[in-house]
Amino acid sequence: MANEPPTAPTETNLPSDPSLYDLDRVALGELLDGEPRFRLDQVWSGLYEQLKDPADISNIPKVLRTAIDELLPPSLTMVRRSVSDDRETSKFLWQLRDGYLIETVLMHYDDRTTVCVSSQAGCAMACGFCATGQAGFDRHLSTGEMVEQVIRAGQISAETNRRVDNVVFMGMGEPLANLGPVASALERLNEDVGIGARHLTVSTVGVVPGIEAFTDLQSQVGLAVSLHAANDTKRNELVPINKRFPLDVLARACHRYVQTTGRRLSFEWAMIDGVNDTDADAAELAAYATPLRAHVNLIPLNATPAYATVGSPLSRVHQFKDRLHTGGVNATVRRNRGTDIDAACGQLTAHHRSVRR
Repeated sequence: MANEPPTAPTETNLPSDPSLYDLDRVALGELLDGEPRFRLDQVWSGLYEQLKDPADISNIPKVLRTAIDELLPPSLTMVRRSVSDDRETSKFLWQLRDGYLIETVLMHYDDRTTVCVSSQAGCAMACGFCATGQAGFDRHLSTGEMVEQVIRAGQISAETNRRVDNVVFMGMGEPLANLGPVASALERLNEDVGIGARHLTVSTVGVVPGIEAFTDLQSQVGLAVSLHAANDTKRNELVPINKRFPLDVLARACHRYVQTTGRRLSFEWAMIDGVNDTDADAAELAAYATPLRAHVNLIPLNATPAYATVGSPLSRVHQFKDRLHTGGVNATVRRNRGTDIDAACGQLTAHHRSVRR
C-alpha cells in the first residue's frame, strides 16, 4: 500500500563471483596458496596501503599480477566523471558488473579530503525529496564494491598529492539496511587503508534496529541521522520510515548510541523552503536535539525533478541556524558542493537514465 512505511530490503542479488576488494586477508591468502608467504603481504599492501591496481604492484611477478586481474576483476566501471568548476569536487557514476549504477563523490577541503560512498544501488526508504529515493531500490552493495569506491577516489586524489582521510557513507542507499557488508567495509577502511575510525561516518534515515546493531559494534565510527523534521506528522511525510520508528523510539536508540560510544551524534536537516524551515521547526528541532547533545548540519536542499519544492533561501538557512544557537544547539550550515555537476545523491544516475531513454 502507498501509505505503508518502507521496509529494509532482504534480497541482495549480489554477483556470485567476488571482485577485487571483496576478499578479506584470509580469503586472499587462500587464493594465493602455493605462493611464498610474503606475497600476501606484498599484494595486500599494494592494494590497500599503496592504492595500486594489481597490474601496478611492481614487486610481485607479472604472471601473478595477471592471474589476480583475471580471478578478481574490479567491480566498478566508470560511466562518467563530472568535475566542478572550482575543481574541488568530483562526482563519479559507476556501472557495477551486473549493470546497476551507483555514485561516489570526492570532495577536497582545506583541511581534509572526503569521499562520499554509496552502500546500495538505489534506496528503498522512499524519501520523496531525494533523487535516490525517487528511483527505488535495486540491490545491496558488497563490501568490495564499497571499499573500491574509496580506492578509486583515492587514486584520483593522489594525482594532486592529496590523501583521502575522511569517508562518509551518505551516498546512495540506507547503510544500516546493509549493515553486515558496511561494517566489514568500515573495518577494511580503518585497519587496512588506514583511515581513523573517528574519520568514518555512517548516515541513516532512522532504521532503529540498525542503529541498535551499529551501537553494539562499539566502534568509534560516527553516526549521522537524517532527521529533516522533529514532529511525527511532518516527518511521516518527509521520511516514511518514521511511521515504523517514530521520533520517541528513534531518540531512545540515539541516546543509547551516545551513552555507549561516547561519540557526538549528528542530525542532518535538509532545508526545504516553506516545509521545515520555520521558527516553529527550529524550536522543535532544538527541543529534540538538546537532550541528545546532538550537532545539527543544515543542508540547503538540492532540487530534484520529481520534487517540486526548492531549497530554503540561504538567508533563511542562516536565520534558522541562529534560532538553533539561541536554543542552545550547536549547528553549522553545510556548504553545498558540486551543485553544478548534479552532486546530490542520485542526481547523476537520474540524469544518465533520462538521457538514455
